[in-house]
Amino acid sequence: MDIRQLRYFQAIYEHGSLLAASKRVHVATTALSYHLGRLEEELAARLFERTPRGLTPTAAGERLHGHATAILRAVDIAVADLRQGDKEISGTVRVGMAYSAVRAIGVPLARKILGDHPKVQLSLNESLSGATFQSLMRGEVDLALVYNPPPDSRIVSRPLLVERMVCVGREDLIGPPGLPITVEELLTLPIIMLQQGVSSGVILTELDLLKRIESRAVLKMNSIQAISGALRERLGCTIATKLSVNIPVAEGVLSYRPIVEPNLSRELCLCEPAGAPRTYVLETVKTILTGLIVEAVESGAWEAELRGADGSPVPAN
Repeated sequence: MDIRQLRYFQAIYEHGSLLAASKRVHVATTALSYHLGRLEEELAARLFERTPRGLTPTAAGERLHGHATAILRAVDIAVADLRQGDKEISGTVRVGMAYSAVRAIGVPLARKILGDHPKVQLSLNESLSGATFQSLMRGEVDLALVYNPPPDSRIVSRPLLVERMVCVGREDLIGPPGLPITVEELLTLPIIMLQQGVSSGVILTELDLLKRIESRAVLKMNSIQAISGALRERLGCTIATKLSVNIPVAEGVLSYRPIVEPNLSRELCLCEPAGAPRTYVLETVKTILTGLIVEAVESGAWEAELRGADGSPVPAN
């Protein structure tokens, strides 16, 4: 198996026929058929079913497609990186972020890239934190800012900051703004949660406590907008950070109370695939990301405690 065969395979997979694929890669259909046959022989697996409508990938073909996509992307990145050398930084970087991270540094990141590195193509993907982590696992993004990422040997996670969690809702539901609320008091209120199995683990890592809180949930949603609307309508309260609700709080629509006994917090990490190529463009974007986060925390725009690479607190300046 070689890179050329993988590119031929990808063309056949994407176009569903030898004729269309041959036009894509500028190779005769007979040559494509030969290389496909060699590939299937080497792998001892049929990669496509031949039908009157064209070629349909088998289960083995689907699996090879995933591997080939990652391999060819890594090759393209390596070639672009080495050709770049000391030239101006260029290339495409796909960054996944949770909602709160986008609120804090999404626009500053775009501004920094456009101003300082105009040849870098930034793809910014916003989703719930659990979905962001899954996008990283599937190879859909190169870097991800994820809250409480689960341990996985395929992913390298670097702690960046820790945020305190607060109870958010209408004042006439949760009580006096700013007054601490214990977890036991919180459990007496109607709670709105992110859907379990997708992102609820980003709230806190204490699983027993998480289960208790989830058992009190009157609603479970996978939409930040839906939860925000439900809070405004006094359907319940939720557990969040000050950053994620600072606008409705400033407007006087919602209030928050710090959660105590115990204090609840979540950790934001910069995650990337283990063994990913250390290219100029990726390292540049990582440096910009971490710099913007430090700046946001030190300026007070992001109320959080910075963490060092080992997870220990960083002394405030």
